[in-house]
Amino acid sequence: MGIKKLQYEDFKINVKLMLSALWASVMFLYIYGDYFELYVPEKVAGLLNGQNILNTPYKLLFATIVLTLPSLMIFLSLLMKPKWNRVLNISIGVFLTLFTLFVAVSSFTEWKTFYVMLSFLESVITSIIIWKAWYWPKSIYNESK
Repeated sequence: MGIKKLQYEDFKINVKLMLSALWASVMFLYIYGDYFELYVPEKVAGLLNGQNILNTPYKLLFATIVLTLPSLMIFLSLLMKPKWNRVLNISIGVFLTLFTLFVAVSSFTEWKTFYVMLSFLESVITSIIIWKAWYWPKSIYNESK
């Protein structure tokens, strides 16, 4: 008689679902970072009196565009065809990885160590997005005439 072993059931996750979930994780980290920043001394006062980093309409627009990218990628990763999906995930992933690393390096203060940690995690996740998109699984396609 053989010994039966129980094994946990697992299944392969579609690359589009994985990319979408990774982008959702990035968005949550962005939101938590912005929320926790409200606890930094003088932050709320700066928001109320207009003395903050986003003190012009153009800076606010730029920040809006940058932070809109991951939220759009949650949906677009599920919707787009693989060729453009891969290109967009890699290019936006590279841009946001570099951007969040810049944020991490420029946030080294006692009250913003949480921001450095979140930026590091965001960079790790966007690097995983780049990796997953770069090595998008391929299938054999038979072309019939």
